[in-house]
Amino acid sequence: MTELPVFPFPGSSYRGPDPIFTRLRAERPVVRVEWTGGGHAWLVTRYADVRAVLEDTRFSRAASYAPDAPKFSGLFQAPPGMIISLDPPDHTRLRVLATQAFSPERIEGMRPRMRELAGRLLDSLEKEAADGAAVDLVAGFASPLAMSVICELLGVPEQDREQFHTWVRQFADVSGPEEQAVEGREKLGAYIAGLVGSKFEGPGDDVLSALIQARDGEDRLSFEELIGLGYTLLGGGFDSAAGQISNFVLTLLAHHPEVWRRLGDHPEEIPAAVEELLRTVNLTGNDTSGLPRIATEDVTLGGVTIPAGDAVFLSFASANRDEAVFPDADRVDFARAADPHLAFGHGIHHCLGAPLARIELAVAIEELTRRFPAARPAVAEGELRWRIGDVNHNLVALPLRLSDGE
Repeated sequence: MTELPVFPFPGSSYRGPDPIFTRLRAERPVVRVEWTGGGHAWLVTRYADVRAVLEDTRFSRAASYAPDAPKFSGLFQAPPGMIISLDPPDHTRLRVLATQAFSPERIEGMRPRMRELAGRLLDSLEKEAADGAAVDLVAGFASPLAMSVICELLGVPEQDREQFHTWVRQFADVSGPEEQAVEGREKLGAYIAGLVGSKFEGPGDDVLSALIQARDGEDRLSFEELIGLGYTLLGGGFDSAAGQISNFVLTLLAHHPEVWRRLGDHPEEIPAAVEELLRTVNLTGNDTSGLPRIATEDVTLGGVTIPAGDAVFLSFASANRDEAVFPDADRVDFARAADPHLAFGHGIHHCLGAPLARIELAVAIEELTRRFPAARPAVAEGELRWRIGDVNHNLVALPLRLSDGE
């Protein structure tokens, strides 16, 4: 293979990772890449190898915060101490406690409320589109739905949500000055700290209050750990959810309109459709999990020795297109029988909020397809604008027409 372009590769989009990954899986599945702005890392592209790293404690998340660890410009790095930033046994302890607040009964119990929130937003969109006007799915549905769900999860009062949203966007933007992201992080941190304090004084019926009450014998989450979990819920619960709702709708309407119409008549098929969309719609802007791991000793992977101290990036987007696991992997197959994708990770860091995300995505698609079977994009796909510098592939707007009339 010829010399690789610097990483992240330029051909990534919501439709899938850069096509170069197909060649890498076949020829150089574990490859050393140069990082934009300087430095190098190892890129892992095959499904089996990605899972192997996720199961191997010699690849450390916590070590990426050491002063001498490789640093990568323009990369969003979660604050230290968060559950996604830890290794066992610290991670294990937090996971045991946090899991108590995410019981299947609690998460499934949120479905009716999500449906109510979605219905209200769609009522407003329908009024806005009464004269055939185009409406923006991002501003009118995807973003406010995701924000409402995460705020209800954390118990954020309704009057604070607009400011909360501003800080989250500021925190997630890696393209601007570093001090801007730091400012957003600090303001969010201060707000979440105040929110945690208020829940200690008066617990509510929300996940943050349940986290405060979680116990493992005499052990409980500290004030700082609760703030960290609040950050974690924000990252996965808002930005990722809002982005994928819009991306899923664009994928269906622009490329599979017949599936959109079918799902409106057959909502029982939506959970399987969500799984295939999770596999094929590429969320992350650099085609990886975005979180580097550090080899704590020399490790041989895919026939290549990764030296101790080197950084490793895992391409979930590439692993989810691995033909060894997914026949005809580049095709979006809504009838795919088995879909063991890695959209939510694997192993000890498998996304804690995956059950919540699945319900939220399914509710969003079900309500949209049921109410607006004739919906269609209002502009050509090439005219859509994407947020530059975000961690994820996020649309600035998604203009839609909701009915057959002009």
